[in-house]
Amino acid sequence: MVNYDLKIALSENAYPGRGIIIGKSNDGENAVIAYFIMGRSENSRNRVFVTDGNGIRTQAFDESKMTDPHLIIYAPVRVLGNKTIVTNGDQTDTIYELMDRQMTFEQALRTREFEDDAPNFTPRISGIVRLEDGDMNYAMSILKSADGDPTSCQRYTFAYNNPLNGKAKFIHTYKCDGNPLPSFEGEPKTIELPDADIDTFTDIVWNNLNEDNKVSLFVRYINLKTGEFESRIINKNK
Repeated sequence: MVNYDLKIALSENAYPGRGIIIGKSNDGENAVIAYFIMGRSENSRNRVFVTDGNGIRTQAFDESKMTDPHLIIYAPVRVLGNKTIVTNGDQTDTIYELMDRQMTFEQALRTREFEDDAPNFTPRISGIVRLEDGDMNYAMSILKSADGDPTSCQRYTFAYNNPLNGKAKFIHTYKCDGNPLPSFEGEPKTIELPDADIDTFTDIVWNNLNEDNKVSLFVRYINLKTGEFESRIINKNK
């Protein structure tokens, strides 16, 4: 298994699309979550993250320039008890609502599939962090078309128990830039987390995303013992 340096994993890909990073801090005290969005079109770039309760949502930076809210306005992060849900679309709400009715993360996502944005058929990527007994476990999921063929939906779930200190997993929607955009392939990448506080970590992620394409970043550190959290938001649009 290849362990990627965070800076290299981000900086060497001009367009990973939307990305989720989940892991445990080097000192073993915090769950680390990051979610970023990128955009190529004016409509996709016309967004910001804003706080919404214990989570966040996207909204138009300039309402007059919003041409289609479909697929780009949603709540990427919601909290359900000891669980934090992070996704790249409105499946956040699906997971929240169905898990609140005692369904599992994987069962909830079986009701959804990739986005209807032909010819890209953007994958739906999702993550969930559960705090329990002073520690954490987490899972990630990707729902994608079969090599660009929308007649088949491929569903993958990756579960991580007793995650190692200083390690994270990184999944993103697109393998790289292209037309159409090629979907992410394989397992989530293993990332070496820097030994850093939340502000330093946030700066590292933001500064290594492609300057032209990055739009917004959300980072959260959750104390594994208390459940208390700190969050940071950076928006390119100000």
